[in-house]
Amino acid sequence: MGEPETEILAPDGRRLGRRAQETRRRLLDATAALLESHGVLELKVVEIARQVGTSPATFYQYFRDVDEAVLALAEEAGEEIETVARWVRGEWRGAAGLVTARALIDGFMQYWDVHRAVLRTRNLAAQEGDERFREVRVRTLSAITDPLADRVAQSQRDGLVVPAITPYAAAAAMVAMMERMAAFHYEFEARGVARPAMVETLTVIIHQVVTGGATD
Repeated sequence: MGEPETEILAPDGRRLGRRAQETRRRLLDATAALLESHGVLELKVVEIARQVGTSPATFYQYFRDVDEAVLALAEEAGEEIETVARWVRGEWRGAAGLVTARALIDGFMQYWDVHRAVLRTRNLAAQEGDERFREVRVRTLSAITDPLADRVAQSQRDGLVVPAITPYAAAAAMVAMMERMAAFHYEFEARGVARPAMVETLTVIIHQVVTGGATD
């Protein structure tokens, strides 16, 4: 993870050198680790600084507050969505469509497993009205929503999907479902729904919506 060196700036606009970038990286990693056990409202600058072995004053050289550090982590996680989004651009025609849908679902759940604490915090902040986090969430998910909508629209043009479906609304609903299942799949597993069963169920649903269920 991490931003290109030339784009990393301090809050006052100064470009950070290599050592400063390394310190910033350690602060971000400590923030991400602490989010696993702390809510963002409970997380204090002094705890992050202590984790890195530095002072709160050092933290403020790189971030105005904890929210700004979490926002940087959310931006980084957003950049990694491409590893999942590339599956949407795969082959959906015929039997290959089920393979594509399955890879998309499995990849999305893995993505959430890696970034769970950051994504959960991002979503909570967005839902509570923080426009910065909302913008990052929308931009990140659009990498999947937009091409999915294009796929549904193409299937409509091919006569495979009923005209009553609005492609973008369908794509947004599918992404919301994927995100919900990825965020809470551990709870489903605790109730006896195995992860492979969840992946396969979502695979069939999304394949049905995108292609009308066509496998020929």
